[in-house]
Amino acid sequence: MKQIILVILSVVGLIGGCTSIEVPNEYSYQIIQTKYFDIASWQKISSPNSVYKIYIEGDGHAFNARGLPTSDPTPKGTLVRQLAFGDKNANVIYLARPCQYAQNHLCKQKYWTTARFSKEVIDSEYEAIKSLVGNHDVILVGFSGGGLVAGLIAATKNDIKVKKIITIAGNLDHQAWTEYHHLPMLSGSLNLEDFKAQFAQIPQIHYVGEKDTIVPASITEQFINNDNLLVKLPNVSHADGWESIYPNIWSEK
Repeated sequence: MKQIILVILSVVGLIGGCTSIEVPNEYSYQIIQTKYFDIASWQKISSPNSVYKIYIEGDGHAFNARGLPTSDPTPKGTLVRQLAFGDKNANVIYLARPCQYAQNHLCKQKYWTTARFSKEVIDSEYEAIKSLVGNHDVILVGFSGGGLVAGLIAATKNDIKVKKIITIAGNLDHQAWTEYHHLPMLSGSLNLEDFKAQFAQIPQIHYVGEKDTIVPASITEQFINNDNLLVKLPNVSHADGWESIYPNIWSEK
């Protein structure tokens, strides 16, 4: 396990230009050092031998309004942090993606653009999770690209005991996604399509918004190909309207 540096934040966290959000007193901010990246997290661990719930952030502020890569992918939105901070389960962790909130010398733009799902990124997220949960059961909750990170970790890392995967507006097939939007392929990124058989063995549920134009519900439907594993929400876009499912996600334990 890599060293975990503990930094206690004040009740209101404002880091790296992200949107301010109230941080409950029981959460602490920690940077988890991995082989490649320093991974930022907020943690509440009150029953170390129980199930862990880990919320994985989306791609963040990867591109600006002009469609150009940013120098800092720290997310502006608060959806994932709101979910994590509202969860009353014993062990809850908000896990950022590489170079969000905390950067090191390896933080190049490719790691939040074309290589956002690279082996280095997935290995770093895996290493951070493993250092926290050990051999205990874990529920992975991923938003947008965080859903693909969760899926790749669960499907390729056999020593993590994934009890369930939950995705919200999850981008589970980045090749289908780039084709849909007529974008260049994410060269250097792993794709869950290559591990679909392993992924199918894991208990899972996927929430999709019918008004999501960023990750259209049709892409997730096509990838999952099982209506029993999908929950479609009308009048929900990529980043807005998800509040109605918060209690469902919080109830998972």
